[in-house]
Amino acid sequence: MATDPRGLRGDAPLLDAWLRFQEQRPTPFTIPGHKQRHDLVGDVVAGDVPLYAGLDTMKLSGGVLAEAEARAARLWGADVARFSVGGATHANQALALALGGDGDTVVVSRTLHRSLLLGLVVAGLTPVWVRPETDPRTGLPLGVAPASVARALEAHPEARAVLVGDPSYVGTVGDVAGLAGVAHAHGAPLVVDAAWAAHFGFHPALPDHALALGADAMVVSAHKTLPAWSQAALVLARADRIDAARLDAGVEATATTSPAGAILASTDAARALLERDGEALLGVALDAVRGARQRLAEVEGLVVLGGDGVDPLKLTLVLPGTGAHGVRVEDDLLAAGLPVEAAERDTLVAVVSLADTADSLGALVDAVTDSIERHRGAPRPVAPAATYAVEPVSVMTPRQAYFADAEAVPLTEALGRVSVELVAPYPPGIPVLAPGEQVTAATLAALDAARAAGVRIAYAADASLQTLRVAR
Repeated sequence: MATDPRGLRGDAPLLDAWLRFQEQRPTPFTIPGHKQRHDLVGDVVAGDVPLYAGLDTMKLSGGVLAEAEARAARLWGADVARFSVGGATHANQALALALGGDGDTVVVSRTLHRSLLLGLVVAGLTPVWVRPETDPRTGLPLGVAPASVARALEAHPEARAVLVGDPSYVGTVGDVAGLAGVAHAHGAPLVVDAAWAAHFGFHPALPDHALALGADAMVVSAHKTLPAWSQAALVLARADRIDAARLDAGVEATATTSPAGAILASTDAARALLERDGEALLGVALDAVRGARQRLAEVEGLVVLGGDGVDPLKLTLVLPGTGAHGVRVEDDLLAAGLPVEAAERDTLVAVVSLADTADSLGALVDAVTDSIERHRGAPRPVAPAATYAVEPVSVMTPRQAYFADAEAVPLTEALGRVSVELVAPYPPGIPVLAPGEQVTAATLAALDAARAAGVRIAYAADASLQTLRVAR
């Protein structure tokens, strides 16, 4: 029988509905087809309750989803909150549809995730790219400077919105308040893909969340740093500069019509937990990360990303000074049952959430320290991350390229051609090459550098990247 160990159901209508379904154990004549039987394919379907005729009636007469979303809106100070069972990908694409139409211009940071770029394809938006600053000490991205956005808006006064990803995948935090000021001075809303920042604003040691800093809309992934099911995310917006009706329409247009109730209920439960106990739980996790940083700082040559402008909960390690190869360290961590979010030659990224404690962080630090000593070598220079170094050359809009007549050519013959596909090192899923962009020598060098660093190159039709699809 399902339980509510922290007593959240009274403040979480979707969680309460999910628990009542387990307690009543109905015999449904609706989807899903497993009909709550675990003897057919096993416990892999345990807890799978639909929203329709599950958490609520088929007609949604109970209003539990609307009530849960209203509570989330109040918590984050938004006018609109919508839950997503399709992750930040769905939420970003819904926002893209809300911002403009075919041919409209938007200013977009080159730290965007592939989901937002494909949102530009769906909505027909034309990006004006702005790139983040890069820290020469680590080779990693900082935030996008407000001055860069101001220059882009001055050059493109027709821009309908500014879209940035903040914090970055590695945990660096930009000047969101400054970006909001610049965008608003030009009459444009600021939209922040804050997928990695669901915890921001809920402890004094953490940065404020994007809406509190003046953004008009933000996306957060409840499953990244909160205790929610995979694919759980929220889109939150203020209605001053974002059309709430268009946002609702965008959410519905890109959502499944069979949303998983367990994902929705876990989002609601995570929101209730964050509201009631978030500061205390985050305090424990932040103390644990602080202790981990202190221990790791003693490892010769290792740089631990930290200080002002970095998410205190994220643990990003820069390895060149140790001579160790991050993929070899990752192999040791996998063998120890301690997988990390990302590992390449020069960088390890460990995601910490409010579920972590001094014990979990202590085990990670022990394993990382031992592995670095095992693989220690001659220090090497820091190489700027290839993902953030490419200056894109746009020839077509993303939508035009996506639907263009195309052919596959050997990568060595693609130089000067226009890509119709998205090619990105993953993680983090930030494009080196986007639909509509010219394949340049810098593009090819960046892809080579990423592969040499042990990063998987994702999304291209040819996973080996021997060929690339380009416009005829």
